[in-house]
Amino acid sequence: MLHTLRHSPWQCDFSTFLTALQPGDAVLLLQDGVIAALDGTRFLEMLQNASISVSVLQDDVEARGLSAQISNSIARVSYTDFVRMTVDHPTQMAW
Repeated sequence: MLHTLRHSPWQCDFSTFLTALQPGDAVLLLQDGVIAALDGTRFLEMLQNASISVSVLQDDVEARGLSAQISNSIARVSYTDFVRMTVDHPTQMAW
């Protein structure tokens, strides 16, 4: 399943989001959700401890001026990659 998180982890129920994740799921952080990929935060640590793949939408990272603060362990993807992810994961959940 592909989970897309568009809200800041400080403005959503992040623990409920985490409980919905299953091993093998993919998470794409977009809009204000990219904040969850900030290096050194507890949100990033929680995502990294889950058995999932995590990506951020590069355009949203740049729009927020966060390029230097996003963890290098998180894949940065384009809109084209986002479309590929939706094709690869027919089941999706938007948060």
